Amino acid sequence: MSSRSRRRTSQASTKHGLLGGINIVLWAVTTLLTVAVVVVLLTYNILGFNSQNFIIPIVLGILMVILLLLILSKKVRAVVTVFLGLMIVALGSGLFFVKSALDFSNKLNTTAKVSQIEMSVMVPVDSDISDVAQLSSVLAPVSSDGDNISALLSRITSDKGVTLSEKTSLSYSTAYESLLAGDDKAMVMNSAYAELLRSNHEDFDSKVKTIYTYTIKKKVESTNQTKTESDSFNVYISGIDTYGSISSVSRSDVNIIMTVNRSTHKILLTTTPRDSYVPIADGGNNQYDKLTHAGIYGVDASMHTLENLYGIDINYYARINFTTFLKLIDLVGGVTVTNEQEFTSGKHHFPVGEVTMSSEQALVFVRERYSLEHGDDDRGKNQMKVITALINKLTSLDSVAKYSQIINGLGNSIQTDMPFETMMTLANGQLDSKQRYDVTSQAITGTGSTGQLPSYAMPTARLYMLSIDNASLESAKEAIKATMEGN
Repeated sequence: MSSRSRRRTSQASTKHGLLGGINIVLWAVTTLLTVAVVVVLLTYNILGFNSQNFIIPIVLGILMVILLLLILSKKVRAVVTVFLGLMIVALGSGLFFVKSALDFSNKLNTTAKVSQIEMSVMVPVDSDISDVAQLSSVLAPVSSDGDNISALLSRITSDKGVTLSEKTSLSYSTAYESLLAGDDKAMVMNSAYAELLRSNHEDFDSKVKTIYTYTIKKKVESTNQTKTESDSFNVYISGIDTYGSISSVSRSDVNIIMTVNRSTHKILLTTTPRDSYVPIADGGNNQYDKLTHAGIYGVDASMHTLENLYGIDINYYARINFTTFLKLIDLVGGVTVTNEQEFTSGKHHFPVGEVTMSSEQALVFVRERYSLEHGDDDRGKNQMKVITALINKLTSLDSVAKYSQIINGLGNSIQTDMPFETMMTLANGQLDSKQRYDVTSQAITGTGSTGQLPSYAMPTARLYMLSIDNASLESAKEAIKATMEGN
């Protein structure tokens, strides 16, 4: 054999040996990624429809064995190298996608565990006082918001070295009235209650100024999370009336109980009007007030109030602000509803019949009540129509394909205490059955009046209240029970 031939043989042997070594390393990396993918699939029940989370690990295992045999047999080394490289890219991309989904879910769950309350000290807008050090006392409704007020005053003492005494007032509204009358120099304000004052005093923001602010973070109590081995459960959906942080304590203008039965593929949406006159749990001390005011004591107070009203357990909650609403409509490409009353609100006109709406139009549609014959009752019905249309879109196969877009669009505007594993169980069930959920809705009714019923949160205000019709309430309870039981 010539020296040139021997050199070529030696070079080929070296090249094959190098490829063999590279393939061993790539195979080891691929094996580690495969194990990681299998663990994640089984742990979080990802791709759990049609037994995919079992089929995929088996297929991956067989592939790894075949690739190892090819490496050991020293055949098609270049092909094996390319294939292993592609597998590493595919498995790595899959793990990255799963991590993104887990991070998103953790973000939703983390914000759900904490509520934020902004406490402040306010003075009249024309006051010469610009610092709490100039004060010796503040008006404060200690009986209704004592814990938050104490936390604020303690913070002022540690931060400014000033000890302020409390001048007790009946409520934030009476404190505000005393402040404007010139009876006192300053008052404490809870941001959630400030929204109530704005609703009754349009010039509120022009009458006062803030000289000190402190944000209090509180842990939200865990709900009755009976794990979804059960085929039916209740979710509280709250729509808050703030554009700030999703964790901010605020009134809840939308109060819907979503009853889900996975075995019958039925969803019942039960809306309770925001003005319903009910005993408010927790911070409301079981005193009667309008339902929307429960939100100022935290989302757990709203849930407990509705649990008491309907005699049910609420297993999870989802809290959505108006910015989320806008994003959600955009992500599903708009919604179509059947409008029963023609009305105009601002620059938007809504004729009778089928109306397809953009995010901006949908927000106007669910907010309007003054142009509707039955006011808040009709607004509640319109909210239900939009929510129903959204659910129908979100549970379609088209929306499953947009899953990553939906995840990326909602991260900062929604919170829920539903674990990722439960979300996957629901998604898998939908993909497994390929059957749409039958979504129905109901709303309790009542008789409205203004100024006849006292408000615990705003005792001096003449507010509109809805006295719930008992027959309507009992009918709603029965419908929830029937859905839960699969009837």
